[in-house]
Amino acid sequence: MTTSAADLLRRLGEDLHPDLPETTAGTVRLDVRGDRRTEHWYLTIADQRVAVTRSADEADLVVRADRAVFDRIAAGTLHPAAALGRNDLTVRGDIRLFMMLRRLFPGPPGARHPRAMAAGTRRRP
Repeated sequence: MTTSAADLLRRLGEDLHPDLPETTAGTVRLDVRGDRRTEHWYLTIADQRVAVTRSADEADLVVRADRAVFDRIAAGTLHPAAALGRNDLTVRGDIRLFMMLRRLFPGPPGARHPRAMAAGTRRRP
């Protein structure tokens, strides 16, 4: 089953995000285009938490893309930086927040954290 961007965004505010640096703070607006309209998701990031609302207010970072692009990012099949490099999405504002966004989205299906990989390959004396 594939996770849509909307499903992922609804769940973002439920947990602490330890992959985000404690000093990361700011606002992000995701403009999701589709069905001849644009949905706005507003993320407020502070203290390794993300509050998600629906708002078109100005933000420190604005990311725009088609729904299909956001859905692929939410599924882990498209890295946000790769989407930016291919002009599949556009950003305006604080690029540092954009680089932190990738920590909120899952990695590729079947990917494992490097520390888990290293722990599994260590030999014990």
